[in-house]
Amino acid sequence: EKMICRVLLLISLISCVSGTFEVKVTQTSYQAEENHNITLEWVFTTKPDSSSTSLIIFCDMFTDHNVSVLYLLREGVEVPESQDEQFAGRVQCDKDALREGRIRLHVSRLRTNDSGWYKCKMKTNDGLSSDRCRLNVTAAVDQPKPQEPTVRPQPETQGRIGLYVGLTAAGLAVCAGLCFAFRRRFTKCSDKT
Repeated sequence: EKMICRVLLLISLISCVSGTFEVKVTQTSYQAEENHNITLEWVFTTKPDSSSTSLIIFCDMFTDHNVSVLYLLREGVEVPESQDEQFAGRVQCDKDALREGRIRLHVSRLRTNDSGWYKCKMKTNDGLSSDRCRLNVTAAVDQPKPQEPTVRPQPETQGRIGLYVGLTAAGLAVCAGLCFAFRRRFTKCSDKT
């Protein structure tokens, strides 16, 4: 913590050289879904003879309630132990991009609590500058289940109605025939006695 305080104090005490050095975000707002990865990027003015040993990059994330250290590079050397536990093992800096005047931080396995403002402060022999961007991480949406076809009951057709009427008529005819046969047989039996 002492080291972080010293770096912050150093950055805040150094005055900017107006117009000679500037850091700017390439995008002011980012939108992502949790468990995905994102690359936050800032550009800065650089001189061909700039040395990375005089370079300090301090990036942090802040919300209304919290400030977390995202990344620290001091005199060309990364300081991972200064990184907040929330970002441990999830942030990588593209060192090749630094030579091109870009700060590119890759944040992996995003979480919803990664939402907030991201500020990158940079100090070189040419001055001090910073800029910020906003990241909003939304909860992962469950994968939609494939829709099963809706089975609708078939409307009663005339063919089915005809079948039911036919079966009913046949059943009644059989019943009537049986009744007639029993009656006839019953009346024959009674005539013999």
